[in-house]
Amino acid sequence: MRLGLDIGGTKTDAVAIGEDGRVVETLRLPTGFGAEVVLLTAVSAVEQLAHATGMPIAEFTSIGIGIPGAVDADTGRVSHAVNLGLADLELGGLLRDRLGRPVRVENDVNAAALGAFHLQGLGSGQSMAYLNLGTGLAAGLVLGGELWRGVSGVAGEIGHIPVDPAGPVCPCGQRGCLELYASGSAVARQWPSDDPLPVRALFDAAASGDAVAAAVRDRVLQGAAEAARLLVLTVDVDDVVIGGGISRLGEPLIAGVRGIIARWEADSPFVASLRLGERVRLLPPDFPAAAVGAAFVGDPEANAVEVV
Repeated sequence: MRLGLDIGGTKTDAVAIGEDGRVVETLRLPTGFGAEVVLLTAVSAVEQLAHATGMPIAEFTSIGIGIPGAVDADTGRVSHAVNLGLADLELGGLLRDRLGRPVRVENDVNAAALGAFHLQGLGSGQSMAYLNLGTGLAAGLVLGGELWRGVSGVAGEIGHIPVDPAGPVCPCGQRGCLELYASGSAVARQWPSDDPLPVRALFDAAASGDAVAAAVRDRVLQGAAEAARLLVLTVDVDDVVIGGGISRLGEPLIAGVRGIIARWEADSPFVASLRLGERVRLLPPDFPAAAVGAAFVGDPEANAVEVV
C-alpha cells in the first residue's frame, strides 16, 4: 500500500492506495502556516491513514508528499513555499526522523501530473502533460512514464513564456507572460470580484452578456488553448490533461478551449494534423491528483488508479 499527501496552502489531502491501484482511504485536514504546523499536519495525516487502513507506517510501500514551492526531489528540501510560510525546510529529512522511514517530496504540480498519468491508465511508453490552471499556470510532464523535471527543475514552467512583449509586467520580471492571461490571478487582476468562485462568476457574467467579462473569459480560453498547443509542439505528448481550480468549470472550459483549437485547425492544415483537440481533456472533478501522484513519486512500477 502506498500513501500520498498533497500539502496545500489551506488544506492537506491524503490518500492510501492499495496494491491493485484502488484509492481505499482519503483524508482532508486543514494545513495551517509555518514549518512546525506543516510538519505536524503531515505526521497526523500519515498516522490517521495508518490507523484507518490497519497498516503500520513502516509497512507502507512508499510515502510521498506533493507541496508547492521549489523542491529538490533528491534531498526533500522545500524553499519559497510562500503560502505555507516555508522559506527553506528540509521537509523530507524531518519527516523521516519523525516517522522512522524515508519520505519522498515533489513539487505539487509534478505530483499532480504523475497522479493524472496513472488515472489515465497510461503505460511506460506513453507521455502526458498536466496543465495546471490555478492561481498561476504551470505544467508537469510525464515522459515515457517518468517525471521530467529538466536539468534545473523548471521544465513545464510555461506560464512564464512571454506571449505579448508589450503586455503587463509579470512578477517574474518579464512582460506579457502566458500566466497573466490564463490563471486565477489573471482573472482577479482583469475582472475583480468578491464572489467566492470568481472564475465561475466571470464565465456566468460573460454568458449573461457582460462585454468586459466576455473579453476576459476569451483571453483565459485563448491562453489555455495556447498552453496546450505549446505543450504538444514542444514535447508531443499523447495527452494534455487540464487540472487546477479553473478546471472545475468543466464543460464551459473544455468546450471553449476546443472551440479555439477548431478555428486554428480550420485555418492551418499543420495544426489540424496535430489532432490537438483530441488530445486535450479535463481531469475528473475532485480527483486528488497531487496526493495520488505523491504516493507514486519515485516508484515506476505502478498500476492505473481507480477511485472508489
